[in-house]
Amino acid sequence: MSSKNCTLCYYFYMITITEIQKRLREAIQYGNISQKELAEKLGINPSTVSKYMRLDKYPSLDTFANICEILDVSADEILGLKK
Repeated sequence: MSSKNCTLCYYFYMITITEIQKRLREAIQYGNISQKELAEKLGINPSTVSKYMRLDKYPSLDTFANICEILDVSADEILGLKK
C-alpha cells in the first residue's frame, strides 16, 4: 500500500539514549540546586552526577525517577515523549 492511498499514516521518531542524556543534563544544569546538593538528596557520590553531566553515564531507572522528582521535571519531557 502506498502512502498516497493510506488514510492513516504514522511517522515514528526514534528516541536515542544520547538525546535523553542531553535533556537530563539540561534539566540538572538549569535546576535550582547544585550538582552536589542533587547528589546528597539522591544518596550518591557527586562524581556520579558529574558523569551524568559529561554524558559518560546514565542513571538507573529509580535514580532517574528521583532526579525528575527532585528537579520537578516531567520524566516524559526528559525521555522525549512530551514536548
